[in-house]
Amino acid sequence: MIPRYSRPRMAALFSPEAKLALWLDVELAVAEAMADLGLVPREVVSRLLATCAERRERIVDPQRVEEIETTTRHDVIAFLTHLEEVCGEDARILHLGMTSSDLLDTALAIQLARAIDQLLADVDEVMAALARRAHEHRRTVCIGRSHGVHAEPTTFGLKLAGHYAEFARNRRRLEAARAEVAVCKISGAVGTYANIDPRVEAAVARRFGLVPETVATQVVPRDRHAALHAALALLAAAIERLAVEIRHLQRTEVREVEEPFAPGQKGSSAMPHKRNPVLAENLTGLARMIRAAVTPALENVVLWHERDISHSSVERVLLPDAMILADFALARLAALVDGLVVYPERMRRNLELTHGLIFSQRVLLALTESGLPRQRAYELVQKHAMRAWQEERPLRELLERDAEIVARLGRERLAALFDLGPHLRHVDTIFARVFGSEVDA
Repeated sequence: MIPRYSRPRMAALFSPEAKLALWLDVELAVAEAMADLGLVPREVVSRLLATCAERRERIVDPQRVEEIETTTRHDVIAFLTHLEEVCGEDARILHLGMTSSDLLDTALAIQLARAIDQLLADVDEVMAALARRAHEHRRTVCIGRSHGVHAEPTTFGLKLAGHYAEFARNRRRLEAARAEVAVCKISGAVGTYANIDPRVEAAVARRFGLVPETVATQVVPRDRHAALHAALALLAAAIERLAVEIRHLQRTEVREVEEPFAPGQKGSSAMPHKRNPVLAENLTGLARMIRAAVTPALENVVLWHERDISHSSVERVLLPDAMILADFALARLAALVDGLVVYPERMRRNLELTHGLIFSQRVLLALTESGLPRQRAYELVQKHAMRAWQEERPLRELLERDAEIVARLGRERLAALFDLGPHLRHVDTIFARVFGSEVDA
């Protein structure tokens, strides 16, 4: 991934140096497990561990491994050849009974588990920002929109609470995806343990916080990685849904919220007045890239017989890129939510744009409760609502001139139907459902 959309900590997890370091750790862990089982000499493993600790910087040398690979045309053999160069004869006990994917897939599992842990921390930051802003605006009334058109009143806090709940669901999906990919595979060429003891795999799995693959071929089955990409895609959709909401609410005609605009920031090279939702727009684009990995990940599930290599090139690009982009996008979104500028007065003015039309359902329900057939009540309210819309006149004023409506409801009750209170009476109930009983936390 390009540096512009990479954060150092996540990018470091997928660096060439990090990969080789993990390869070394896995190979040494296998050797130690075999020594514990009496399968290789303990003194050789002890010497090798000491040599690798002393010469670790020389071993973790991507440039040298790449040089060897120009001859071997095989990255794992190039790495093992490099180990022999650095460690000498003792390196003969490494990779015994293993196939390349034992090393590659186990190291990848460690890498992905650590990366998902970072994403979970990122999601926590987004949720913390959403919770804070939701509580801040729990009773900040704004218009709810369906089809982009004014519907009925809601609160800005409820909007944010809905996004919080979605990110909570995505957090659970990420946790499930972590369990899917955190598997160890040290079972040989076609997964039968023909040349390596299953107890070695179990020991390596414990060492790195993994579990042994249930039934391996030459590789860990790729439905596991596809599940991770699906979870990342849903996470990206959540990021974009919130980003698009912010973009819509920042439109000049709406202007209910606005991205933070830093001192010295410029919105346009041509128009000095511009304050554009560039962060939210950027998040929309990043979400597209994260979701784009889903189809190739699903296609990686189907490999020839016990394994082919068609998945490898895909994963070298898409797995690091998707994780790095998700990390960057979550950090950007947390900062955006935290610094979001909210305009309650503008929200109130927008509520009044349709001259009371947003209370039409309450009038409809009151008329049906009075005994009027629902369809007749709908026709009456709709007739006056359309006139209020077309003539830009207050709906309440038109309803008060309708003798049939006044006869059924009375002026006092009719006036009460235009109160915002009923739209807010269950806000705390919803907040308790989302955040727990302490709604003021």
